[in-house]
Amino acid sequence: MGDTTPTTTPTTTTTTTTTTTLVLPQTPTISTSKTTTTTLKPEPEPLPYWQTNLPPHLRTPTCPAYLQNLSLKDSSILGTRTEDYHTLTWSECRSLVQSNHLEAFQRRPLDLRRYLQFIYNLKREWGSVMAFMVRERLGWDGGGVEGGKGEGLFGDEREWKILWNDWPYGIDERIVHLVVWTKFELQDDPETGMLKREVRCEIDGFVQRVFTAKCGVENTIWFKNWSALKSVRGVEHFHVMLFDPDPEFIREITNGDIPLSRLAENLDI
Repeated sequence: MGDTTPTTTPTTTTTTTTTTTLVLPQTPTISTSKTTTTTLKPEPEPLPYWQTNLPPHLRTPTCPAYLQNLSLKDSSILGTRTEDYHTLTWSECRSLVQSNHLEAFQRRPLDLRRYLQFIYNLKREWGSVMAFMVRERLGWDGGGVEGGKGEGLFGDEREWKILWNDWPYGIDERIVHLVVWTKFELQDDPETGMLKREVRCEIDGFVQRVFTAKCGVENTIWFKNWSALKSVRGVEHFHVMLFDPDPEFIREITNGDIPLSRLAENLDI
């Protein structure tokens, strides 16, 4: 008898993967398109400087005689729209004087226009601004440069006079701009072009006595224009600005003076 070997039948395991796909209902997509049309208006052509800030009925096709042959600075100011002009604050005025950037003091566009027309007419009538200033504004028929007869340059009150600046700069309306006119020379240092030290000390003392003592040091500044910036070169003068001073004080020291800009007649505007 032989041995019997049991027979093993192999087992096969089959794994079946079933994938189920769920089909979800689609949400309809709504596309909305909106077209906006913007019409850009063309920028208006800039007006020539002599027409800027004027109403249409006052604009002339040609430049008036009193606005011809101007400096680039003046024509640029005239061509600035009133709403674009920056009025200087008291703090800015103090800063310009301290830094000696006096060229930054400018008149408002329409004020400059009126000033230029006034000066044009004045020269035709009087021959020069100096002749008018000495005789009409200052009442110094003799004119000329004299030495102070009292103690110091300002010792004789007959040799200096305080008046309003007739055509003030574009500054805060609370600032009063005065001019101190003198019969005597305010000498510059030939090397620096600035006031001599002793002359500056004399002016400092005068300003302290007349203005600062009444208005306060924080409300008082003074300066003397360089030669190139002077509008009246034949008579010595320097400028004083006061912030919000007592009107009665101003009437007293100017003897009731009224600036010509408030009195000028026969001007275009």
